[in-house]
Amino acid sequence: MSALSGFGARLLRNRGLVRAPIWLYRIRAGALLGTRMMMLEHIGRTSGERRYVVLEVVDRPSPDAVIVASGFGAKAQWFRNISVNPQVRVWLGSHRPVAGVAHVIDQDRTDRVLTDYRQRHPATWQQFKLVLEDTLGQPITDTGAPLPMVEIRLQPQR
Repeated sequence: MSALSGFGARLLRNRGLVRAPIWLYRIRAGALLGTRMMMLEHIGRTSGERRYVVLEVVDRPSPDAVIVASGFGAKAQWFRNISVNPQVRVWLGSHRPVAGVAHVIDQDRTDRVLTDYRQRHPATWQQFKLVLEDTLGQPITDTGAPLPMVEIRLQPQR
C-alpha cells in the first residue's frame, strides 16, 4: 500500500467529506460533479428511512441503465440496503431524480465492466485501484475482482 492509496482510503472513510456532494444534488447542482458521478437514494434496511450516497458511474450501457461499484465491498451500507430493497432513485447531473431498480451483477459481467473501465480511464484506474485495494483489503486482478457492482435500471419518466 502506498502513502497515496492510504490517504485516499482515509478520505473515503471521512463521513463528512463523502457526504458533502449530497447537498449539490439536493439543490439541483449535481452537474458540477460531471457525468461520471450520481447520487443514489435508497431505503435503510432496518430504519426504513431514505438514505443517500454519491457514487461514480462506472458504466452507462444504455440510456436507461447505470452501473456503479461498491468500493467498500458487500459491507457498504448502501449495498446492503439495496440488497434488501432494490427500489431506488437516481440523481444524474442537475435533473430530477429518476426511479430505478437495482440488482447486483454477476462476476463475469463485473470483470467485463472493469476491463472496459480500465481501457476508457487508464490514469484514473491506476490511482483509484490502489485506493480500492486498500478499502477492500485485497488485490484487484483482471478477473475475479472483489468489487461488487450494481446495475440500476431506470424507469421511464411519466
